Amino acid sequence: MDAGGRRVLRIALALNAAMAVIGGLAAWIAQSAGLLADALDMLSDAGAYSIGLLAVGRTVRFKANAALLTGGVLLVLGAGVLFEVGRRAIHGAEPLSGWMIGTALLSLAVNVAVLRLLMPLRSGEVHLRAVWLCTRADVIANLGVILAGALVFWMGTPYPDLAIGTLIGLYVIRESFGIMGAARDAIREARVGK
Repeated sequence: MDAGGRRVLRIALALNAAMAVIGGLAAWIAQSAGLLADALDMLSDAGAYSIGLLAVGRTVRFKANAALLTGGVLLVLGAGVLFEVGRRAIHGAEPLSGWMIGTALLSLAVNVAVLRLLMPLRSGEVHLRAVWLCTRADVIANLGVILAGALVFWMGTPYPDLAIGTLIGLYVIRESFGIMGAARDAIREARVGK
């Protein structure tokens, strides 16, 4: 990867790390499972960008293992989100729709900007494709949280928030399996190429 690609990953890392902190604080204030899921997803993306930067100049096997690690982290975070949604469903929560919508709109703006920056990298090596998929998932999650926030406001119930938290958790788990599958394929191809 050239210096421009590394610069893009560094910018993406900084933006996602900042939004993970902002989203996490907003999720705590708003008592929102959807915002929490979104913040954890952005935290995992920051990890994916870090791994992507570490993989620069390394072997195909290292890059595939980096993508495998990214997928594993996503799997754990997705399961954690589902656990938290279940906990909130049992113990109750009153999400604040204004915080949900405002924070998700900010996250959406950041993720769309990052997605545009990453556009040239999306057809690159497996660890870069993993980064692209993570960011694409974030955009979808942001739109879901905005919709859930509007429904929480309109219906006066936490169920849309719990539903979007569940959907984001399941989507993150699905993406994790896709990333890990691509990584395993790359490892197999590297073995055959020897």
